[in-house]
Amino acid sequence: MAGFITKRLLQALFVILAVTLIVSFAIRLSGDPAIMLMGGGNVTEQDLQNIRQALGLERPFHVQYLSFLQGIFVGDLGRSFIGNTPVSALIGQALPATLLLAFTSLLISIVLSVPLGIHAAVHRGRWPDQLIRILSLVGLSFPNFWLAIMLVLLFSIFLGILPPSGMEGPESFVMPALTMAIILTATNVRLVRTSMLETLSQQYIMVARSKGLRDRIVLYKHALRNSAIPLVTYIGVQFGNLIGSIVIVERVFNWPGMGTLAFDAVSNRDYPVLQGTIAVLALFIVLINLAVDIAYGLIDPRIRTE
Repeated sequence: MAGFITKRLLQALFVILAVTLIVSFAIRLSGDPAIMLMGGGNVTEQDLQNIRQALGLERPFHVQYLSFLQGIFVGDLGRSFIGNTPVSALIGQALPATLLLAFTSLLISIVLSVPLGIHAAVHRGRWPDQLIRILSLVGLSFPNFWLAIMLVLLFSIFLGILPPSGMEGPESFVMPALTMAIILTATNVRLVRTSMLETLSQQYIMVARSKGLRDRIVLYKHALRNSAIPLVTYIGVQFGNLIGSIVIVERVFNWPGMGTLAFDAVSNRDYPVLQGTIAVLALFIVLINLAVDIAYGLIDPRIRTE
């Protein structure tokens, strides 16, 4: 197991290096931060050159990138071009909000999708199965930004029971988490249903039922455990998708998280903030995938043996 984890950590390091390199190069194609900082007006080339020199932008790209990597290993992600604030401080403020929103959405999705998927599999071909599949298909059809806007119109504008934006209290979590959880649940329900149908047809399930075990024990102790591997795998993938889609959701709800921080960094051409944000998000994604791989062995002893 130690060798397996070491191999995965080396792969994670390579992924983080590749992602940060691509992002660092791509953002420099968006324009000159010195022009953004000067805000237009009567600006001479000498003024721009002085700003570039103060920010270290006159150095070659590879020198800037290597300097960024050196800072990562000592915990220094640089300083924002806007306000000269340490990037680590900005990320420290935004990261908890994003992780809390992402994990809340995943938790809601799992709590809803597992019993619904099992119920659909048990009642295969009957009206509960048909209804659940139709609802999941409808959920998959909603773009996240459209669903977010509709929830704001319903709960904030028409009903006036939830705040439309910001992070003011527990009620502020409802619409952002629900927006992402609905789409995740629609996918997970179909995945759980398909996996359960395959597992329920196995011989050991028939043997368990022939011994007189209760349906609840057969479904949740025997069938669900063996059906959970595809769901665990997809949850790891979903976390990466959540990070990608959370940018839009956070902008709609003005959520003070990593998505908003990255969006503002792109708009302001704030290289250090975007590089630091992407590096931290990439680290979390690969760590989640590593946790998923380890969870395989805990769920299925056959994988642990191999």
